[in-house]
Amino acid sequence: MSVREFVKIMLAKECMTLTQLAKLATENSDKKYTMDGLSHKLRKGSLDFNDVEFFAKLLGYEIVLRKFDNNQPIV
Repeated sequence: MSVREFVKIMLAKECMTLTQLAKLATENSDKKYTMDGLSHKLRKGSLDFNDVEFFAKLLGYEIVLRKFDNNQPIV
């Protein structure tokens, strides 16, 4: 799954637009986020992991790393 897909899924689950996320992120940080800036970074695949983690927390999610079961095939 790409970062773009991850962010889009979170937004869809919360019935939120990228514009609304940018506004919420700006209100809750010392950085200025814009819809155009976020959209460009998502298309380029250059969104920073710290930003993705911040967005997840803003929307009430956490990113969890879980070790694969040794018997589970890697796709």
